[in-house]
Amino acid sequence: MEDVTGTDDVLAAVGPRLRRIRRQRQCTLAALSQATGISVSTLSRLESGRRKPSLELLVPIAHAHQVPLDELVGAPPVGDPRVRLKPVRHGDSTVVPLSRQPGGLQAYKMVIPATRGTPEPRTHEGYEWLYVLGGRLRLVLADNDIVLTVGEAAEFDTRLPHWFGSTGEGPVEILSLFGPQGERMHVRARPRPRGA
Repeated sequence: MEDVTGTDDVLAAVGPRLRRIRRQRQCTLAALSQATGISVSTLSRLESGRRKPSLELLVPIAHAHQVPLDELVGAPPVGDPRVRLKPVRHGDSTVVPLSRQPGGLQAYKMVIPATRGTPEPRTHEGYEWLYVLGGRLRLVLADNDIVLTVGEAAEFDTRLPHWFGSTGEGPVEILSLFGPQGERMHVRARPRPRGA
């Protein structure tokens, strides 16, 4: 005879886990309903355990919260600790998102080609921290033109005109942390005057 106790226990734990994840993201049932197309009453019954979870319900919820499906169901680890990163092409660069949830600080690994060498400064809300993993990074920040080498870091308010790319000597690999205005890191590289 099949032992369903383990499965029943896993399914019973899904509701409280759904509620905890939703609250951690400061998301209301109404907002989650709008994002998933699942009614508020169904979401409420899922969280209270009065409705059995199904893939049709869990997949859109996982997508809305930007979490893996196995995190929603509390799947046990399979023994492989590697994080499966998915590189994305962003213009001429390769960007690997390292953060899994929206809002707050976002982490990225970026590979910038040697051909990205013409400054096109832009401004936007936020604060950015850059760390050079490989190559030589050219950072144009307001009136400063800075070259950062491996192991150097810079941070700046993105409301200042800024651009970063390669010095033209080869590709650059960086770690970038970006956050809303007011969120800052605490490592600074002093800018050198232009032409230094």
